Amino acid sequence: MSMMNEFKTFLNQGNVMGLAVGVIIGGAFGKIVTSLTDDVLMPFIGYLTGGGTDFSNKFITLSDTGGKTYETLAAAKAAGVNVMALGSFVTAIINFIILAFVVFLLVRQANKLMAPPEAPPAGPSEVDLLTEIRDALKK
Repeated sequence: MSMMNEFKTFLNQGNVMGLAVGVIIGGAFGKIVTSLTDDVLMPFIGYLTGGGTDFSNKFITLSDTGGKTYETLAAAKAAGVNVMALGSFVTAIINFIILAFVVFLLVRQANKLMAPPEAPPAGPSEVDLLTEIRDALKK
């Protein structure tokens, strides 16, 4: 069998195709979660903390700036200032928590759907049935 045929066989296996679909959907879902975090949750958290709506620009300068202040994280990084980007870090943590929770819900639902059906309640045992039959025949 040629290498090309082996590769085609490999690609046509169900687990490879399922993985590919999962990666594509996961990437798209990750963008939705990032948008939810960046565009909805973080501005609200920024508003609650009194920092306005742009939480991503919360940073602490760690090097001497010579008295110069920077309005945005991008401007500070472009100037070569050593910064601790707390807003970006908190945003990444919130993204992770949302994704982990949604994956938990998906796995939980999948486990419920794939669980074996519950066995019907057990009836009388074979011994009980034979005892009833014996008693009925005696009468």
